[in-house]
Amino acid sequence: MNSNPKPPFPDGKFTLSVIIPVYNEKNTIREVVHRVRALNLNVEIIIVDDGSTDGTREALREIEPLVAKVVFHDRNRGKGAAVRSGIEHITGDLVIIQDADLEYDPQEYYSLLSPILAGKADAVFGSRFMSGMPHRVLFYWHSVANKVLTTLSNMITNLNLTDMETCYKVLKAEVAKRIHIQEDGFGFEPEITAKLARMRCRIYEVGISYSGRGYEEGKKIGLKDALWALICLLRYGLLQRFSGGSPAKGPLPNEEPAASRPPLERREATERPPQAVSEQPVESCAVEELSS
Repeated sequence: MNSNPKPPFPDGKFTLSVIIPVYNEKNTIREVVHRVRALNLNVEIIIVDDGSTDGTREALREIEPLVAKVVFHDRNRGKGAAVRSGIEHITGDLVIIQDADLEYDPQEYYSLLSPILAGKADAVFGSRFMSGMPHRVLFYWHSVANKVLTTLSNMITNLNLTDMETCYKVLKAEVAKRIHIQEDGFGFEPEITAKLARMRCRIYEVGISYSGRGYEEGKKIGLKDALWALICLLRYGLLQRFSGGSPAKGPLPNEEPAASRPPLERREATERPPQAVSEQPVESCAVEELSS
């Protein structure tokens, strides 16, 4: 591993694409957009409404001029499908997934971006379990299920993550565009983790705060999602590996000549030091040559 990593944006200029999947979040979507826009970062906000029926779609039409793109699904297809639609529209250099329910604070972006801006990472996960940041106390069995799934994911991928199911995943844009997301629902979380591992991406974790919701406040993930996540771990972590399936779309990124890539437009952004950071023991990403 390179002991002196080269920062990907030495001039400090880049665009962060923020994908916000939303389903029935009329009470919080405006505040989420306000918090993201208030950051001292050059952001491209892409909202994907996944068939909302509670008035969210009407709210989005009001705030549409404030964001780069609003995509409307004709029916509820799932978070994975919404993220997949969002990636199709990104034009930035980096991409982050932001839930629309205020459980995750956009102020964490600065810490999450730091390992990538320092040239150390291709992907960063925001961990709810490795920081001294404030956490709302909620469901015990949810935390047990999360830790079980994360442990199984680590056993399959040979990573040592503490929070595989976290919403906050930051990726280099070329990495995000190469991953072929097949899962429409919450199963895309273990899927994308397994595929990042198989692409040998450099993964960091950064501790984040978390303000979880109860079901009466609109929380949607449940037991069936945990069971499906287990199936996805086996499907994308084991079966596709042994079947020889590629985690990336088309040819592997390191097979693409660097000269064939058009230059990306980059703009100013501000960085602050990360909180608790943990590096994953992988040597290099299959897309690493794209950023060299």
